Amino acid sequence: GVTRHVLSQEPLSPDHDARDKDILVMGGGDTGADCVATALRQRCRSVVQFGKHEQPGTTRATGNMWPDTPLLYSIDYGYAEAFQQFGRDPREYLIAIKRFTTSESGQVTGVWTIQTTKTKNESGAVIFEEIKGSDRYFPVDQVWIAIGFSGVEENVLEHLAVASERGKIKTIRYATNRPGVFAAGDARRGQSLIVCAIREGREVAEAVGQYLKAMQQTG
Repeated sequence: GVTRHVLSQEPLSPDHDARDKDILVMGGGDTGADCVATALRQRCRSVVQFGKHEQPGTTRATGNMWPDTPLLYSIDYGYAEAFQQFGRDPREYLIAIKRFTTSESGQVTGVWTIQTTKTKNESGAVIFEEIKGSDRYFPVDQVWIAIGFSGVEENVLEHLAVASERGKIKTIRYATNRPGVFAAGDARRGQSLIVCAIREGREVAEAVGQYLKAMQQTG
């Protein structure tokens, strides 16, 4: 709806209009940053962006070496505009929503949050624990969800009966442990960019073609 408004000047629906509203963006990634910029350009009253992870450092962590995308703190365009408009960074880190507050008509009016700590257990799984006494309240008129892919749904993995690890399907050159079953994109590599999904779609199609050709030759 917002894109159509920008391209064709189609009127914004109330659900897409941030003017004079307190906006909460859920998700600390690039899409969330775009949502922050959109809210600012629509002249919101306030905007805050929640992320469950810690604030990135200014240098690469030992677990984030090349060729992985560098996870570094930066002031992207949306955050620079937030500084200009409100004088602060809209991002909140290591934060979790405990409950929403609503009006008598059911319209959201705010959220109660709590800060968390982030650790890893012996198997490498991330554990978040709440910090007692860190409760805060944020007034909210609209919640914009910009949460990325976090893993394949368990019932899908069980139905396909393929090997997985941390919510992702394990593959070797796109082939799973089950003959004739292939995986590509976020399901295989985790959340990534659309260009990666396009490339993997082409490559998995080639892998499937080679598999079928081999089956035909041996059949």
